[in-house]
Amino acid sequence: MPIPATSDRSQATDRLAASLFAEVLIAEQLSRNLISKALPRGMQISHFSVLNLLAHVNEERTPAQLAQAFHVTRGAMTNTLSRLEWAGHVHIRPDWDDARRKFVSISPAGRAARNAALAAFMPLIAEVVRDIGADRVRTALPVLRELRIRLEGDDD
Repeated sequence: MPIPATSDRSQATDRLAASLFAEVLIAEQLSRNLISKALPRGMQISHFSVLNLLAHVNEERTPAQLAQAFHVTRGAMTNTLSRLEWAGHVHIRPDWDDARRKFVSISPAGRAARNAALAAFMPLIAEVVRDIGADRVRTALPVLRELRIRLEGDDD
């Protein structure tokens, strides 16, 4: 008995989805390894990511907002922020209107650490883009962006 065409399409879509996610996961792991090796001593990707976001938005955020932005628990973000505060990379202050809430901002030392990290790994990732080709990377970005947006919507 022949298999219906819709089943063939469904299996082909499943194989395509599996291949896409395998490539994304492997690329993510390899890029994390590349960046981790290039980061300044003692800095982790999670630290850089928080510093980079704070430098980019250039305004205070609450720990809860940061946890939500990175899709991590508040406890995980508290741990990261504690390490960054200990290193002098962020300032954490109480909310003067609501003592239960805190605000986090990047310090000058944190901005310098973020810039040093960028300087360390940017040539490595720029080389990858040059090797692949800027036009091919531009073509891939909308698909990857749509994938991210759809996956962000599944967090609820």
